[in-house]
Amino acid sequence: VMKIYDFTNGETIDIKKLLEDRAPTSYGEYEDVVADIVYDVRKNGTKAVLDYTAKFDGAELTTETMKVTDAEIKTAYDQVDENLIRVIKRAKDRIQTFHNKQKKYSWFDTEADGSIMGQKITALERVGVYVPGGKAVYTSSVLMDIVPALVAGVDEIVITTPPDKYGNINPQTLVAADICGVTTIYKIGGAQAIAALAFGLEELKKVDKIVGPGNIYVALAKKAVYGHVSIDSIAGPSEVLVIADKSANPKFVAADLMSQAEHDELASSVLITTSKAIAERVSEEITRQKAYLSKSDIIDASLENYGVTIIVESIEDAVAISNEIAPEHLEICTRNPFEVLPMIRNAGAIFMGDYTPEPLGDYMAGPNHVFGTNATAKFFSPLSVDDFIKKSSILS
Repeated sequence: VMKIYDFTNGETIDIKKLLEDRAPTSYGEYEDVVADIVYDVRKNGTKAVLDYTAKFDGAELTTETMKVTDAEIKTAYDQVDENLIRVIKRAKDRIQTFHNKQKKYSWFDTEADGSIMGQKITALERVGVYVPGGKAVYTSSVLMDIVPALVAGVDEIVITTPPDKYGNINPQTLVAADICGVTTIYKIGGAQAIAALAFGLEELKKVDKIVGPGNIYVALAKKAVYGHVSIDSIAGPSEVLVIADKSANPKFVAADLMSQAEHDELASSVLITTSKAIAERVSEEITRQKAYLSKSDIIDASLENYGVTIIVESIEDAVAISNEIAPEHLEICTRNPFEVLPMIRNAGAIFMGDYTPEPLGDYMAGPNHVFGTNATAKFFSPLSVDDFIKKSSILS
């Protein structure tokens, strides 16, 4: 259960240090392994990639079978529920509508002496999208990574995603990619996939940018190839912070804290409230609701290590702590969240009021769900159309 700290009684906790312990930048012991994999793929190409796929994923693939075929995509549609296909299409439309508003255009400015200054906007030519395999299916990540690239006008989008031991890709991933119009999909995962995208293989041209979440090996591989290609960010485990006053609904707050805690054992859920009663009732609700959830073991580990409730004197105090943490997801569950909004300086996405649960943003609402974590909201923005364009200055 989440530990409760009452700052109004003089209790303190160095929450920033608590959260820094799980940052992707603090996993130095993995960096040598990743560096070796990246070097091997750069030097030995496809052979190295196939060897690592056999070693880590248990899939014996060849140059011919490492790429997803049209037939496999067609079969995937038969394996995915029709209702889910409808939902994926609806989510794609909503995400596209949101990102259409982010489009940038070239411009020229003519001065009185006849000189012309301007800016040319050009879409990136080739982008690699990493889609995780493993513990869960990341259909929403496929949409969130691909749609802004489509809106920006990227010429070619390539997906890499780890196969199961039979060499198959999750059918939901294939359907979501196809709905977005992307059919170039390679059955490669881990650091070897990032290296393949960054340096190219015989059958895979190197990309200009790599986006998409992944495990610690993927995150460190992106860090290792940065400079050869661009990347979106080095994302760590997920996090949510809820600011609540006495008007908040403890059932909703508890559910939203656990919706992040169930992501993985390193996920962080923080509640900052001006009400001792809310703090206690949220704690009771977590215990009650957790009994119904299939991932209660993961939730327990996450809340035990990185879950914190802090009681403060005022909303201003809550905001000050929140701005220092700079959370990936911030929920404002107060009587008037729009009064609190102007005070927020650092947050990836801001969810306003009791009826805006964080998972809605993860899947369906429209804004992108790819953010920096571990206080990087102080200088990173959510993934957007801007990530898939570049600007050239023009002088005449």
